[in-house]
This record gives sequence, structure tokens and C-alpha cells, in this order.
Amino acid sequence: MSETDTSNARAVAFERWANMFTAHKAFSHPSELHGVLCGRLAAGARISEEEWLAMVCEHMGLPQAATDESDELREFMASAYSQTLELLKATDMSFQPLLPDDDYAIEQRLEALTSWVRGFLEGMALSAGQALGEAPDEIRELIEDLVAISQVADDDEPDDESEQQLMEIVEYVRLGALAVFTEFNPPEKPSPNTPTLH
Repeated sequence: MSETDTSNARAVAFERWANMFTAHKAFSHPSELHGVLCGRLAAGARISEEEWLAMVCEHMGLPQAATDESDELREFMASAYSQTLELLKATDMSFQPLLPDDDYAIEQRLEALTSWVRGFLEGMALSAGQALGEAPDEIRELIEDLVAISQVADDDEPDDESEQQLMEIVEYVRLGALAVFTEFNPPEKPSPNTPTLH
């Protein structure tokens, strides 16, 4: 996938989530919910569809029955779960945090990034709990960095340098999420193509 394809795919994904949130008058940020999901998966959890849909409703500020009443929301979020897990597992490292593209103002992109990182940290804490304290030093340092990133405020006037910095931080966060996933998810054994007879 070229860089353009990747940024196009990212833009489309973000718009689809954002439209779903707008349609359901959600009060939270789509990047944050995606971050929570990624944090939980990266820390080794696998969530049943019912539990995931309950998390969706809670995060979006919707009644628990919302996903029963809206096939569109249920199907979108069930598909989002499996796609996110596949991307985290992908050997080509094509995973991307759910963030708006460069057409959005830098302030909006920074807000989305800090929302995603906050969600990721929350999801990790929910899933890994005490295990985070026993993680290798580089993972603990990464978590400290993510905490700092989640608290970044947009005080400065944006310029070319802030664009470059934001791109670098997004890439650091992306690779960090993959590092956490690799740490807490042992590689799956390849399934044999032919069944063995006993």
C-alpha cells in the first residue's frame, strides 16, 4: 500500500466512524472509542460481541438497547471490531489509529490524537491491569510517553514544524500500539492446511 492509499483508507475509516457517531448523536469522540478497543486488544483481551456492543453504547452515551434497535450500528461496530483486530495482527504493520486526515485543522487532529491515546491507555488498563507493572522497561516507558501525549494541549499557533511534529507523534503512537500488541499477544500458530488424521 502506498502512503497515499494508506492516508485515503484512514480518511475513509475516520469519516465512516464520525458519520455513525453523528447519526446517533454520540457525545464522545470516535477516536477515543477506537483507542479503547485497540488498548484492550493490544493488552491481550478478546471481547465478546455483546460486551463490545455494550462498551460502544456506554462510550457513545446511548441506551444499552441502541445496538438492538439499530442494525446499522450493530453491524458497523461488529465489523469494526474484527477489522481492528486483523489490522493489529497484520504482518505488514498496516494498522493505523483512527484519526482524521490532513483536510482537518491541526487542532482537530491533535484533539483526535489525544482522545485516541487516552482511550488506548484506558483500554490497556482495563485489560492488562497489574500485568502492566510487570511489563518490560520499554513498554513501561512507552506508557509514560503515551500518558504525556494524552495531556498535550494545543497552545501554540500551528506552523509547518507543528505539522511535522504531529506526524512524528502519530507514527510513534502507531508503532507503540503495535509494540504493546506484540508484547501481550503471542503469535498465533499457523493452522495446518490439511487436517491430520489420528
